[in-house]
Amino acid sequence: MDTVVNLSHVHDPATTPLYPGDPEFRLETVATVAADGYYLRYIRQGEHTGTHWGAPIHFDPQGLAADRLDPGDLFLPAVKIDVRDRCADRDYAITVADLRRWEHDHGRIPAGAAVVAWTGWDGKWGTPEFAGAGAAAGRQPGFSVAAVEWLLGTGRLGRRGALGIDTFGPDVGADDGYAVSKLLYREHRISLECLANLAALPSTGARILVGGPLYRDGSGGPATIFALLPVSSSATA
Repeated sequence: MDTVVNLSHVHDPATTPLYPGDPEFRLETVATVAADGYYLRYIRQGEHTGTHWGAPIHFDPQGLAADRLDPGDLFLPAVKIDVRDRCADRDYAITVADLRRWEHDHGRIPAGAAVVAWTGWDGKWGTPEFAGAGAAAGRQPGFSVAAVEWLLGTGRLGRRGALGIDTFGPDVGADDGYAVSKLLYREHRISLECLANLAALPSTGARILVGGPLYRDGSGGPATIFALLPVSSSATA
């Protein structure tokens, strides 16, 4: 039996960082057991608030929307690239050398994998350090364009792969042109963003399952993302 690991943060307006310009995240209690016989809240948040995933249409007007993807697009083998030691530099861009180093230690990245970068940002969740302030505002590590071109050009991302990361997104925060995202969102490829608990994700051997509502014409959505670990697998830093 697989071990199930939750890779999602709890969605909470008090602690969930918002990407600059995203709509406010609000929870409103609209029914209580005492008054109505049941408890119900009205939740208002952007499609990319908190732990979430992105569909191809997020950056490609001709791309597939969330409801047009296949179930298999949301269930992928996963590899974890640990770059925490390099991400004291908030502008660090994951390189081809980083990916080759990982392959030297763990073997070839399987085609169609979710390539998950562990920057250490999951440990900053709920603090001002996550989004940054002052001169550091919006600055977060991500993938370099060269690294993503290499993953695409060598077939490692395949048609159904993903980039995952514990920051707001796969682009370096300083890139307001979203060059990496524009490369990624083709065919059936997706992104996994604001991931949590990456210490529990092994470097290889796990599969990732993306759960949550599928919105009609959605650009993705808030998600509970699970890692399924074979019982023989253990997380490695």
